[in-house]
Amino acid sequence: MTITEGGYNINEVTGEFDLRSISVQKDLNNPSKPETIFGYVVEGLRRRRDAGMKAFTIMSCDNLRHNGDVARKAFLGFAHARDPALAEWIAQNATFPNAMVDRITPTVTTDIARQLNSENGLNDDLPVVAEDFHQWVLEDSFADGCPPLEQVGVQFVSDVTDYEHIKIRMLNAAHIMLSFPAILMGYTLVDHAIGDPQLKKNIEKFLTLDVIPTLTAPLGINLQDYMESVINRFSNPAMADQTLRIASDGSAKIQVFWTETVRHILINKTECSRIAFGMAAYLEMLRGVDMQGQTYLITEPSYSKDQDTLIHSDDYAAALQLPAFDTWRDLDSSILDQKVIQLRKIIRSQGVVAALATLPI
Repeated sequence: MTITEGGYNINEVTGEFDLRSISVQKDLNNPSKPETIFGYVVEGLRRRRDAGMKAFTIMSCDNLRHNGDVARKAFLGFAHARDPALAEWIAQNATFPNAMVDRITPTVTTDIARQLNSENGLNDDLPVVAEDFHQWVLEDSFADGCPPLEQVGVQFVSDVTDYEHIKIRMLNAAHIMLSFPAILMGYTLVDHAIGDPQLKKNIEKFLTLDVIPTLTAPLGINLQDYMESVINRFSNPAMADQTLRIASDGSAKIQVFWTETVRHILINKTECSRIAFGMAAYLEMLRGVDMQGQTYLITEPSYSKDQDTLIHSDDYAAALQLPAFDTWRDLDSSILDQKVIQLRKIIRSQGVVAALATLPI
């Protein structure tokens, strides 16, 4: 399954499955006719248990650290609220392998779908565009065996942690670090954005100085080479990937993609300007107006009206209260916060390029 980084219904404060959701409550009250993925999967497992069948494997393919562990927490949280005995059976019999899936697949617009169908002579309502690069690293933990996925290039390992960190903290982190300011500069496509010398330089500095020194590379992977592959993949014009797609649900993505890097910077008191620039660009982007005065629609499904007020406040510090930054609030972030405020002022008054010019070489 792929239900997006923010789709697991985990309460950001408690870290547990959120039972307050209206859709979750609806499924708990009418479990035989589920509408959420949690109700659907748990009902499927309930039917298998009652029929004397084996449980199945719930395999997450989302961009989350230890996505299988997150899935386990979510589905068992729902199952326990429905029936503790069923939850115990699932915990003992189902498996939730962690996985790292890496392949860029942009949103297919109506025009692109029409072009693809025309070129292929098909009438496909849901065509998919994907890059030629692909990597799938999968924890070898299955409830009842699995297809011979290794025949199509899947790499089975006992622990996906280091692979996860590289992909999430380099590719995904760079994707949003690029797209937030790119949107403000009027770039709608990722390959156009990475073609901007200042934005490209910032990505290279961010990865080289802030991320790579904090990573452990699995055997056979060179992190500098991986960075170059990331830049090349972003530069692929055939993808026509949208910066707004990358920036959507930024609150959830920041927490997943940037947290470890930010925490390392705060704990070790290292240079924070580049991550502060990313945060400032994110907050300015949320306002929905680029440097040329053009408006755009950004998707942030988790934000309330009160939080939207913080985004549009004239107080540059107000939006630092947003949940996007909750995962390092236990640390002293005063220097980082002041840098974010400073860079927001520069971005709004002078533009993204002027803000980038203030960052360390």
